[in-house]
Amino acid sequence: MSNFQFNNAEGTFSISYRKALSHHMPASHFHSTYEIYYLLSGEREFFIKDRTMVMKEGDVIIISPNILHRTTNAETPAHERLIVNIHESDMRLANGSHTDILQPLFEQEYIVVQCSLQDRIAVEALAARIMQEIRDRKPGFEMYALTLVLQLLVICCRHVKQNSMEPPESPSPMHERISEVVRYINNHYMQELSLHLLAEQFYVSPYYLSRFFKEATGFTFVEYLNSVRIKEAKKLLEQSSMKVSLISKKVGFGSVTHFGRVFKSITGYAPLYYRKAK
Repeated sequence: MSNFQFNNAEGTFSISYRKALSHHMPASHFHSTYEIYYLLSGEREFFIKDRTMVMKEGDVIIISPNILHRTTNAETPAHERLIVNIHESDMRLANGSHTDILQPLFEQEYIVVQCSLQDRIAVEALAARIMQEIRDRKPGFEMYALTLVLQLLVICCRHVKQNSMEPPESPSPMHERISEVVRYINNHYMQELSLHLLAEQFYVSPYYLSRFFKEATGFTFVEYLNSVRIKEAKKLLEQSSMKVSLISKKVGFGSVTHFGRVFKSITGYAPLYYRKAK
């Protein structure tokens, strides 16, 4: 089966299938949609918000909007995965009952579904039908694929409600240590931060921190810090009327020009785009 990608015109629903021999991650690491990542085969390491976890064949991870994440290289780089991005507006039912049915999605930043055999058979069948619809593109395929994705979400949410969700363990103590550093950045991004400053704070060498930060998260230190700052800035642009120059300072940038440049490189748009979109 060859790789494919589908995006609807509104940007609220997209499906991507990829069978790869190596690691590949699209540029955007946070978006305004829910992301469903289903690993059909292989093994991946997944970094979400502040921790790295190992994903095994048959696992599903659903990530809420605007949560930083990235897949990093696992021991076996060959893998096959299906990614669906869906906006909350596409999940709504007229009577509002979706908030109860899909409750775990709205209450948690991400959910990890390690399917029982029965659920896995159902998930696999739905995934196959979603891919079939996108490839054949018969009349009404987008609507049909959307109903299949909603079924997939219902199965995953039922699973979470019935089973207490144990987060997958960290691959190593080094990953645990980096999680502490990441949590520190998430809480202090608005201050002046540097690799040297953090290395001092956590009693490690800058070389060690730089190398293992990238290994555990998939991001370089600067990439991650900038992504956190831009994510927060995007939120402020959409939810407040604060001036861009003030937002830039509030999220930790020294100059508004640098802020604008970094913002565009991460989101693909100038900051005012999000103010207008609002």
